[in-house]
Amino acid sequence: MTLTISLRRLGYRVAHRGLRVYWLVARPQLSGVKCALLDGDSVLLVRHTYGPACWDLPGGKIRRGEPPGTAARREIREELGIGVTAWTEIGEIQARTHHRRDTVHCFQARVGTPPLTLDFGELEAARWFDAGRIPPDRGELVDRIIALSDLERAT
Repeated sequence: MTLTISLRRLGYRVAHRGLRVYWLVARPQLSGVKCALLDGDSVLLVRHTYGPACWDLPGGKIRRGEPPGTAARREIREELGIGVTAWTEIGEIQARTHHRRDTVHCFQARVGTPPLTLDFGELEAARWFDAGRIPPDRGELVDRIIALSDLERAT
């Protein structure tokens, strides 16, 4: 790992800890996106370099004045290096995380298995999981968002 990536990871971890203190005090209302990238009966999950060490759907914060669909395209391009244009909005979830109130706009796209170019400053890993084999160490919204998608969960 290069020094630049190590410093970026450190920056993300420090910023996340600082934000958690801010969220505790201010209890803000934030808007973000989570994206279910699908290939057949598989979904792409990522591990971030900051926050809880769990598998999660890619996504992020919506910038001021940015439409949710634009945020989804931007986040996937920044984190995974792929351009997805055929998004389907699958719902909106209200959640409380780390003392903040979140509105999460949920999207899905069937993308096949394109080559990924991970932003290793922000992401530690990305991996495709079969619907029936999603790991137990997953983000708290993963199941709710997958339930909104057209991914068939194996039983």
